[in-house]
Amino acid sequence: MKLASLAIALLLVGIDMYAQTPDWSVGVKGFVNTYHAMRTESPNDMMASRSHVRGELTMKHGNVGAFASANLVYNALLNKESGLHMRECFVTYADDNWDIRAGRQIITWGVADALRLTDVVSPMEYTEFLADDYDDIRVPVNGLRVRYSRSAWSAEVVTLPISSFYILPTDADNPWSINMPDATIPYVIDIGQKPSKKIANGEIGGRLMFFLSGIDFSLSALRTWNKMPVFTTNVVNDTLSALGHYKRLTMLGADISVPISKIVLRAEVAEYIGEAQTPVFGFDVQCANSLNALVGIDWYAGNDWSLSAQYAHKSIASHSALISTYKNSGTATVRIAKELLNNTLSVQTFAYIDVTCGGIYNRLSADYSVTDQLHCIIGYDLFSADSGMFAMYGDNSEVWLRLKYNF
Repeated sequence: MKLASLAIALLLVGIDMYAQTPDWSVGVKGFVNTYHAMRTESPNDMMASRSHVRGELTMKHGNVGAFASANLVYNALLNKESGLHMRECFVTYADDNWDIRAGRQIITWGVADALRLTDVVSPMEYTEFLADDYDDIRVPVNGLRVRYSRSAWSAEVVTLPISSFYILPTDADNPWSINMPDATIPYVIDIGQKPSKKIANGEIGGRLMFFLSGIDFSLSALRTWNKMPVFTTNVVNDTLSALGHYKRLTMLGADISVPISKIVLRAEVAEYIGEAQTPVFGFDVQCANSLNALVGIDWYAGNDWSLSAQYAHKSIASHSALISTYKNSGTATVRIAKELLNNTLSVQTFAYIDVTCGGIYNRLSADYSVTDQLHCIIGYDLFSADSGMFAMYGDNSEVWLRLKYNF
């Protein structure tokens, strides 16, 4: 709340500066959004009921500028989520070659769509799992990003003095809280002690991007952490205890994108060196290198149809009997979209498929543009899994309604 109040104060100061200094250009935009969801299985309770206003301010004077955004949230089911929250707040310098940002910002890498291989700088917020827009559940990071660009290439360096980590719900009142569906005795989940906020625990990395005729590709590296905790499990006083752990790792990655007529081919690869792996019951966290690779295709078929598919594979090197996860595992996504009624209605289905365990999460939605600013969106989320990544949400299939007004 204090950070959000600071962001609002900075916005007001900026507006006052603009009033006194006409050379500043100022842009204000945002949206009002309300979202409500109901479980389609017994007890047919509400899964979400929240509304929020997003405000964004952009200021620029010559080569320098600033950007700030904040959310004013009312959450009828999760009262702790209500309030004023800062999202991004950073200052910028940009000219023909340099682009520098310092402050709280979202940094995205890679070419994957809603899957994360090299895109490990900004973590995610899973307060309502993936039931919010993917871009809205990214967690901003506090740091410095410096990019130098030429016509055919660019180089980027990022440094994060203070690391940010996944936000995972554990409150029993939240239907999206992480849980242990196979537990046969009472259990407690503790996401663990995150690394202390000191320079030695910061992150540093960089990315080289190349923009050639008919092909874009990049190379990246980041000294970071496993931002999603890895859990160890033990029984303490007849209670199953799961405790989260965070370990250092190094990511080395590359991605490529090749357009061919109406098709775009994408690929991404990331080597996680020293990645923390989930151990079997009663043992400490195991660390091992893992290779993560993705291939994807986007097809813009014409007549307002678009289709895309991806497959990501993970292979753990030096896999041992002390590691509980599979040596090889896979996740796929499929997206099919169609524009109708003179592009005022967009119908889409997007599915995550747990190839290893057979689970699926599919979001079907229909977005009707009442006006250019006002959208009415209805949808259905299907969860089906007996094991694997979606098992804990097996009873969370829901119907939902969203109204969004952009200003």
